[in-house]
Amino acid sequence: MTKTEEKIEFYIAEMEKLGISFEKDLFTKVVKGLGPSIFKKDAEVVSCSDDAEVLTVKKNFLIKKHGLEDSEKLDIAITAVCEKMGTSNRNKYRAIFYYILTEDLGLAANYNVEAKKATKEVKKEAPKAAVKKEEKVVKEAKKEEAKPEVKAEAKEVKVEETKTEEVTEEKVAKEVKVEEPKVDPAEFLANFDWHKYEEGIEAVDEEKIAAFDKELEGIEGLVEERQMLDGTVMRMTDREAIIDINSKSEGVISLNEFRYNPALKVGDKVVVLVDKLEDSTGQLVLSHRKARVIRAWERVNKAHETGEIVTGLVKCRTKGGMIVDIFGIEAFLPGSQIDVKPIRDYDQYVDKNMEFKVVKINHEFKNVVVSHKALIEADIASQKKEIIGQLEKGQVLEGIVKNITSYGVFVDLGGVDGLVHITDLSWSRINHPNEVVELDQTLNVVILDFDEDKTRIQLGLKQLSKHPWEALDEGLKVGDKVKGKITIIADYGAFIEVAPGVEGLIHVSEMSWSTHLRSAQDFVTVGDEVEAEILTLSREDRKMSLGLKQLNKDPWTDITSKYPIGSKHVGTVRNYTNFGVFVELEEGIDGLIYISDLSWTKKVKHPSEFVKVGDKLDVVVLELNVEDRKLNLGHKQTQDNPWDAYETTFTIDSVHEGTVKEKGDKGAIVSFGDDVEGFVPSRHMEKEDSSKLVKGDTVDFKVLEFNKEYRRLVVSHTATFKEQENKNVKAAMKKQQDDVEKSTIGEANSALAELKKKMEGGK
Repeated sequence: MTKTEEKIEFYIAEMEKLGISFEKDLFTKVVKGLGPSIFKKDAEVVSCSDDAEVLTVKKNFLIKKHGLEDSEKLDIAITAVCEKMGTSNRNKYRAIFYYILTEDLGLAANYNVEAKKATKEVKKEAPKAAVKKEEKVVKEAKKEEAKPEVKAEAKEVKVEETKTEEVTEEKVAKEVKVEEPKVDPAEFLANFDWHKYEEGIEAVDEEKIAAFDKELEGIEGLVEERQMLDGTVMRMTDREAIIDINSKSEGVISLNEFRYNPALKVGDKVVVLVDKLEDSTGQLVLSHRKARVIRAWERVNKAHETGEIVTGLVKCRTKGGMIVDIFGIEAFLPGSQIDVKPIRDYDQYVDKNMEFKVVKINHEFKNVVVSHKALIEADIASQKKEIIGQLEKGQVLEGIVKNITSYGVFVDLGGVDGLVHITDLSWSRINHPNEVVELDQTLNVVILDFDEDKTRIQLGLKQLSKHPWEALDEGLKVGDKVKGKITIIADYGAFIEVAPGVEGLIHVSEMSWSTHLRSAQDFVTVGDEVEAEILTLSREDRKMSLGLKQLNKDPWTDITSKYPIGSKHVGTVRNYTNFGVFVELEEGIDGLIYISDLSWTKKVKHPSEFVKVGDKLDVVVLELNVEDRKLNLGHKQTQDNPWDAYETTFTIDSVHEGTVKEKGDKGAIVSFGDDVEGFVPSRHMEKEDSSKLVKGDTVDFKVLEFNKEYRRLVVSHTATFKEQENKNVKAAMKKQQDDVEKSTIGEANSALAELKKKMEGGK
């Protein structure tokens, strides 16, 4: 067998381990196409974790060799092969990798075309080689025959030398043409030694090889590497054991490999593996440890395939389970596979021999998973069917509490488990099942329902006792007062247990006469003993509503006498909105102060600018509606209206000193002290020097408008000096007019005097 054939057989064995089906002829062509790379360790395997190497596979093998176009399909195919061969890069041989790609992408036809092409090229090259060989022979003959003729002609006449040579060449050429043999391509190909051409060595007849192997069958002592066989301990030293395997030489094994068998002695039979036929010193190297591992794996694989029950030793605990020794191999026993019942003490199984079933083997990572639970389940599976077949709804059975969870209790009924939901444990409200039952407790349960196909059984415990509502006192009626314990609190109210298993709801609106609803936790806490009045009672629906506030007098019954219209009181600010403030006069009686009734002088944009929650506030009852339970209050009415006094102070055209408090687009707010504020329009903000008033300026303002009803005061600064200017202008104009009149009379008098003088002079 050639090295290539040995390599192909080795790859085939690896493919069988992976469980990959293959076609040997196609696989052989794929392997031969790889060439010498299969004999190089670094080039023989493919690493899926190396992106550069995966890219090389795609470019060189799929695109360059097979002429495929680069696409996502190629990447998906390569990823699929990596997953098929396992996550580890070990034993991911390139030949197997390429073969799976060839099968998945349907490239087998390319190898048939390559084979035909190679055959055609050989057919072409073979005749050419023969013709070249013949041409070489002709040239040599031509040279040998031309030499004597040329010499002879040279002795006779030198002049005819050229002519003689031409004749000779022509003659030789004719002779060569006559002697050239014809090569038949078909006959040449038929007799061509392909094996020698490919392998570099002549092929040996299969019959001769078979005959040779037959001759070797009777000869002892011929061993091969990786062969397992039995040997005999011939002698022992302090460190080694000499093993006879009936071969040409004896093997040596370190005593460390027999550490598990301290009673080893000369003459014992042991299984060994031929590790090396010869080491550097020519010694036969054997291994007992490797042979035991291989033999153990064979037994484990066989047990997994056949379902054979194996015995193992529980060595120790580990995370999530136990470590078990099976035939010398460490196997993993998950905690969930030890028993059908939950295990609370794992240490009780350490150093125990138990029977197991091999349930899983990972050949890539050499991991073995075993189960003891599978053996138990197989035994009780038939028992389950038999037990479930005899069950009936309403049947009462005795069981043992097997497991307790937050949602219920699992009860063992003698080979089959049933679930008691937390709501079926007790008529009373409970937070956890362990308030009612304990582990390993024996109790009676009733079958509520079961599913034969899924082998599920629903059990009940509270159904064995009478429903508490049926035992409720028949004399209880609406209006009666009951006492009980608060069991649970919700946002909408609290549940009170008035009798074992009988609960009533106290809604948060029934806890206080106050209209400001709060959380139930503000009134009661879990475990409180309280008294309440029955508001509604329905025995059919098993519902009861209760009230706490009904135990106290309704404050609105005598509201008219306690809070008549016009009466003054002190209340507490409980809440406010955009339109007003809610003030509590006493628990259950609240009134509303509108934002316009907060102050006589201040313009309040939001109640939060005036008061805060919890502040004490003086109020006056303005309006009372008993039927709708509405109370309208006022705060400013507790004080005198200052605008009555302002009416006489801020008369029209009166001038007052004020300070610009706030400036806006249309004007400014001016403060005159004593919470009196006025408004000055923008056109009336001009100063005498033509500049505008700014925030903080203190100047005189003239009253333009005063409205007590709407508390409106409009003033002007410009008017204070504009009026004086008008007076000055009028005075100047009057003076000028007087001057004109005086000058006119004087001029007339002087003219008359001049005329008189002339008349007198004329005389």
